[in-house]
Amino acid sequence: MSTAIAPETSAEFDPTLVALTVEEAARRLGIGRTTMYALIRTGEVPSIPIGRLRRVPAEALPEYIRRRMQESGFIPANAA
Repeated sequence: MSTAIAPETSAEFDPTLVALTVEEAARRLGIGRTTMYALIRTGEVPSIPIGRLRRVPAEALPEYIRRRMQESGFIPANAA
């Protein structure tokens, strides 16, 4: 029996995507869409307009996590 992967699931882990929708970025962080928009609004996570769309650079998510880990003392600031 083969298991089909839904398009939303396959896009979630697509390493070739360089710009994510807000929903995709939220899914990768495991947070809600509203929380993701709040992080964008406060500037904690950068986003860029592409036409009428808003996209989050894929590399912005690991950078955000790294900053949060440093702020929480999980990793030393000089180790990053």
